[in-house]
Amino acid sequence: MSNDNEGISFYFFDLDDNTFFLETKIFIKNMKTGDVISVSTHEFAQMRNKMGNTEPWTDYSLYEDSYKNFRDRNEDGEKEYLVEDIEHAMGEPIEKWQGPAFKLFQHACEQQRPLGIVTARGHSRETIKAGIQVMVDAGFLSQSPNYLGVYAVSNEDMRKELKDSTSEEQRQVIETHPDPTSQLKRVAINNLVEQALETYGSEAEHRFGMSDDDPKNVDLIIKAMCECKIRHPEKRFFVINTHKGEHVKLEVFPIDFPVTKNASADEISGWKKGEK
Repeated sequence: MSNDNEGISFYFFDLDDNTFFLETKIFIKNMKTGDVISVSTHEFAQMRNKMGNTEPWTDYSLYEDSYKNFRDRNEDGEKEYLVEDIEHAMGEPIEKWQGPAFKLFQHACEQQRPLGIVTARGHSRETIKAGIQVMVDAGFLSQSPNYLGVYAVSNEDMRKELKDSTSEEQRQVIETHPDPTSQLKRVAINNLVEQALETYGSEAEHRFGMSDDDPKNVDLIIKAMCECKIRHPEKRFFVINTHKGEHVKLEVFPIDFPVTKNASADEISGWKKGEK
């Protein structure tokens, strides 16, 4: 339990193209010819809205094996794809593989700030921690993260865990949504905040921040942080947009929070005391 009135800073991270750049390939299929090609996560982010409607990607689509390298092999004695990819990346110049949020990730590890990972990958928690440990052993991180929680939302066990933590109405929304992965990330962020307050106490003025490089993910993080802010108006919530290296830091407020320069001290004080 925390007795520090100033609270704790909690750091949440997306992994790919945010914390690091890996050469894990996504496979897409030409549905007319059957040809399969591989693309990087960065390439896929640029082209995914073009598949099916814009040349030269009109005939290409995702298929059942598109993300096979983003999941565990589940074969005894075989090194997992994630560990292989991180080991390979560390042999390259740091500017090639360290993402825009990597220094923040280093800082969170060095200071032992409680840290959450929310990723669309489908690895087990053990595999993700093993991949991060490779960077610790190589000296790129001074200490292992102080893990608050790890959510790889394409992992079947974690998908079930996240759905089971929601109401029946929320589960219906997730299962019928055109992008259920984004909705599960949203649930994961909410769950991390609640885990933090349960573990470290809810009295102090804690701060929560999450970084991501994908504008769509930034949008869902803002929505998740808004939900958290409504439940916990005395806590502070930040979103760090690392798209194209921008590093834009946004603080999330409810729509009726008096944040303009004309807000009076009484208005702000009233809100903090829960009178609004």
